[in-house]
Amino acid sequence: MSSLKIPALLVLQDGTVFRGTAIGKIGTTTGEICFNTGMTGYQEVFTDPSYTGQILIMTNDHIGNYGVRDAEVESDSIKIAGLVCKKFSQQFSRKMDSYSLDTYFTENNLVGIADVDTRQIVRHIRDSGAMNAIISSETEDVDELKRQLSACPDMSGLELASTVSSDSFHTLGNEDAPIRVALLDYGSKKNIARCLMERGCYIGVFPAKSASADVLAWNPDGIMISNGPGDPASMDYAIACVRDLVEKGIPTFGICLGHQLLSLASGLTTYKMHHGHRGLNHPVKNLVTGRSEITSQNHGFAVKYEDSANEKVMLTHLNLNDNSVEGIARKDKPAFSVQYHPEASPGPHDSMYLFDQFIELIQKHKS
Repeated sequence: MSSLKIPALLVLQDGTVFRGTAIGKIGTTTGEICFNTGMTGYQEVFTDPSYTGQILIMTNDHIGNYGVRDAEVESDSIKIAGLVCKKFSQQFSRKMDSYSLDTYFTENNLVGIADVDTRQIVRHIRDSGAMNAIISSETEDVDELKRQLSACPDMSGLELASTVSSDSFHTLGNEDAPIRVALLDYGSKKNIARCLMERGCYIGVFPAKSASADVLAWNPDGIMISNGPGDPASMDYAIACVRDLVEKGIPTFGICLGHQLLSLASGLTTYKMHHGHRGLNHPVKNLVTGRSEITSQNHGFAVKYEDSANEKVMLTHLNLNDNSVEGIARKDKPAFSVQYHPEASPGPHDSMYLFDQFIELIQKHKS
């Protein structure tokens, strides 16, 4: 990108307008606006499939200062719909096999805006709630951008997992490994599979709309329900699949969207949050052990839990900031889930024990 700065606009659904400069591809993009409070790991965040359909604000001042590396991705491409940041660095200091974030954005057709007051925008979202937004470096006609934005679908009721899932069944890891895990791919981050393979698992990756019969035919020892984008309540096909597998008594572990799907399959309900949880420092209490952990999170929907609502489910983890549900376990089946990301990438490793807990559950069930 040249040193000449091209004007760009960010227009929110409520009519609020922010003016800045273009980054990445010159163009226009829409999506639900949200923010991430992490200080590092921007490349892993940008490639997280759970961000599909969302314009992301990075609250850290400097974005791009350590460039990008092809190895540091959580999927095969950038998944955010657009980026909003304060200071976008054209220069990067890391040697290794890095190149600039601007080049990465241009190659991936990512539209963004910089040189805006991200603190002001984040405070606006915290007060007003999540909403759709549009970024454009093609036109400064606010009325035209509002017209285009009106056609952007609301995240509530939006099914997105099938758009980022694997196209076909495939396997990962050593076929002779002692444990076979079926990974239900609703937009899975790569590090989930890595964490399982590090623990001696052979993984069968199933596309989002796979039937439970197809999963069972592979004869898995355990079921991993992945993260992913969109409204979980819109995923009838996935809820039915998860319900069937859990009822078979196969050890099951759900992460993020997977947590919501297990909850829905167990009779609980989900709701859209005011502005969601996205960052690397969310405190969660494990109600079983009494210990707390710092977690990596990325979700705009959450599970509603009522003690009287479901005798089959127990609450296992609670968010210490707002008391929202962060984990459940089935009382009658070997199945559990958490709303946050124990595989992190980026983020703290406080919650890695959950993968060990899953393996122990599988081994106990096999024996």
